[in-house]
Amino acid sequence: MNVRRAVEDDTPRMLELAEERRRLYETYQPSFWRPSPNARTAQAAYFKTLISNSRNAIVLVGEDAGVLRGFIIANLIEAPPVYAPGGRTCVIDDFAVAENDWNKAGRDLLNEALFLAREAGAVHGVVVCGHLDEAKRNFLLGAGLSITSEWFVKNL
Repeated sequence: MNVRRAVEDDTPRMLELAEERRRLYETYQPSFWRPSPNARTAQAAYFKTLISNSRNAIVLVGEDAGVLRGFIIANLIEAPPVYAPGGRTCVIDDFAVAENDWNKAGRDLLNEALFLAREAGAVHGVVVCGHLDEAKRNFLLGAGLSITSEWFVKNL
C-alpha cells in the first residue's frame, strides 16, 4: 500500500468512498447521518480546500497498484480550554476505505496520519466511528484506540 499526500485529482475517488460511507451510516441513524442533497458538492469544496491548504490538516490517500483504496483526513486542533492533554489534538472524522479494507488500507492510512500528527505536535488522536460500524470499530480497537464518548440523538 502506497500512502501519500492527497492531490486534487484524488478528489473524485475520495468523494465516492465518502458517499458509500454516508449511505451506510444513514442506515445506522437516519436523522443524524442523513446526507444533504448537496453533500457531494459541499464535500468536494471542503476536500479541495484541505488539500490545497494543509497547515492544520493532514490529507492522505492509500493506493495499491494505482487504485485508490482509501483516504483519511486528520485535522489538528487545540483542545478545548477546559482540557489540557499537553498538546494539539488530531481529529479524524473523514476516514473511508474500499471494501472494508481496514486491516491493510485503514491500518496504513491511520499509522501514517498519526505519525504525521505527532510530528506536528499532536499528543493524541480521536477517530469518529458510527456505532454500528463493526468492521471499523473492531479495527480501531485492535489498533489500540479506546472509546472515549458516545453521542445520543433524539428527533425534536
